[in-house]
Amino acid sequence: MPKPEREDLPDFRIFQTDEFLKKFNKLQATEVEFLEKKLKEYVFPQLRVEPFFGKNIKKLRNYTPETWRYRIGKYRLFFIVNPKEKVIYFLTMDLRKDAYRN
Repeated sequence: MPKPEREDLPDFRIFQTDEFLKKFNKLQATEVEFLEKKLKEYVFPQLRVEPFFGKNIKKLRNYTPETWRYRIGKYRLFFIVNPKEKVIYFLTMDLRKDAYRN
């Protein structure tokens, strides 16, 4: 059976949770500008096609539901993926120095 062409595969949709937007909107204007550019040019296009693999994507251990992180400079974006519905939920974001603290 032939492998489907890339155009035949539907892309993932991205949903930003209230928690993610709240943290994003608290950032300084220069940081918001930097992150918006990275999100639009790199993160969203990559995740829509392949949310499980990339040099800045890593699956976190011992998280339920399965949680992934995307590294953008000093920031970490945390997300979950619903493969059946083809939806990515951006849960939250944080500075790297604060992201992994309990």
